[in-house]
Amino acid sequence: MQNITLICIGRLKESYLRDAVSEYIKRLSGLCRLNLVELPAEKLSDNPSKKEIENALESEGKKILEKIPKGAYVYTMCIEGKQKSSEELSSEMDSLAVRGYSNIAFIIGGSFGISERVKSVSDYRLSMSKMTFPHQVARVMLLEQIYRSIQISIGTKYHK
Repeated sequence: MQNITLICIGRLKESYLRDAVSEYIKRLSGLCRLNLVELPAEKLSDNPSKKEIENALESEGKKILEKIPKGAYVYTMCIEGKQKSSEELSSEMDSLAVRGYSNIAFIIGGSFGISERVKSVSDYRLSMSKMTFPHQVARVMLLEQIYRSIQISIGTKYHK
């Protein structure tokens, strides 16, 4: 059973998103060991300067790096990353297990993105789409794709 850590900046404010995350955590509970880590977003002014944003990203990045499990294969979710189909992600997760990676970490930054330092330590920069989504919605979408990937791997009818 794989250990999957989802490291996110910020907490979900909307109840419907929290409910969706809870549902996927419940669905995944018998399929993997999921650890959801929510780290506080840095407080910024109403109209932050570029430097203020960079400082916030660096501060958030330090917190993220502390939470990555040792020896984990790290996916950083970022717009400039490469896209994968559900089948490709499933296959890669299976391959990681065979190659000895018992820990996989997925990282979702805050509304201003993720620090270059975190991106530089990641093994794969993953993009969900060329479209932009709120990072809170990305959390639900990623959990669904992790669930779908495992369902594909075990051969259930969930994936159509």
